Amino acid sequence: MERRLILKNIDYVFLTFIIGILVMSALVLSSATLNVSHDPFYYVKKQVLFIILGLAAMIFMMFINYGNLRKYHRFIYVGTIIILIFALTTGKYSRGIPVGPFFLQPSEFAKVGIIITFAHYLTQRKGKLNTLRDLIPCFAHVGLPMLLILPGDLGTSLVFVAILFGMLFTAGANPKLLTGIIAIGMAAIILILVAHFQFGLQLPLKEYQLMRLVVFTNPYNDGMNGRGYGYNIIQSQVAIGSGGLLGKGLYRGSQVQLNFLPEHHTDFIFSVVGEELGFVGAVVLLGAYFGIIYRSLMIAMNAKDMFGTLLAAGVASMIFFHVTENVGMSIGLMPITGIPLPMFSYGGSSMLSNMLAAGLVLNIYMRRQKIRF
Repeated sequence: MERRLILKNIDYVFLTFIIGILVMSALVLSSATLNVSHDPFYYVKKQVLFIILGLAAMIFMMFINYGNLRKYHRFIYVGTIIILIFALTTGKYSRGIPVGPFFLQPSEFAKVGIIITFAHYLTQRKGKLNTLRDLIPCFAHVGLPMLLILPGDLGTSLVFVAILFGMLFTAGANPKLLTGIIAIGMAAIILILVAHFQFGLQLPLKEYQLMRLVVFTNPYNDGMNGRGYGYNIIQSQVAIGSGGLLGKGLYRGSQVQLNFLPEHHTDFIFSVVGEELGFVGAVVLLGAYFGIIYRSLMIAMNAKDMFGTLLAAGVASMIFFHVTENVGMSIGLMPITGIPLPMFSYGGSSMLSNMLAAGLVLNIYMRRQKIRF
């Protein structure tokens, strides 16, 4: 009886999109890494292991009553901050914190932790998000972990901005105020970058991070005629453009197989899809992501409580930003930030954190009504 109730209340549409992306990830990665290592299946075997662990993490998250997570919000938040401080002070951001045979990136798991704790915080402040003064504590809640991640991982720190505003909007914050803050923030970033490059204003970012933020506007104007910071974008655009409608076929992409395309198993794996599976393959993949985001928003709207609504909205905001930024930088419309394509790019920490988030959304759907387990 218990098993029937569980199986009956799983969102199989959402789960189908997840499985489809995971299968497609393994296939594309087998081509992307064919000539990267001495063992042509080295990365594929590790990715399959990450997928299995990710599925286990998703199932684990599904069967924890999400409402009980509120009891541990302080522990989750403080634990997240402590781990991020440890990673920052010990320089563990480059490879991650060693846990047995694996290296875990704390910034990846921090996203899920902050979604949980921020959802609890906003639930308590319902109806008190109308003025800038009301929003300052919210900015502080998300801003602290973001600032701890910023020096070592610019891209992931930007994900927290998307989570912040997506959840604030869902919680009922003044939309005009949020829009104004975003507009002022973007204008300030542009002015700061202009001041840095034109007048030498010192910023707490490394030069390569700053160049990645601006080189997409003209990748050939990188001081090396497209062979410096703009090289990645140029090669990515060439790969996607050469794929045409149906692509060159798996294992047949020249940019990929000859290793002209950098980081093609992580940051620029969407370019592999574009070259080898073409426009059709890219649309299928993006359609699956659209399905996940859409279903997450529907689950948010139909959650039984505000906490569940905010959790699902936070996950949707996170995935939306990841996909938009990763695909955007691959086609030259967004800055290069090193953000992976969720559940698709090679990487254990990213896979585990995104699958935990997926399990959280499924959990909310399963408990949209009162069910006795």
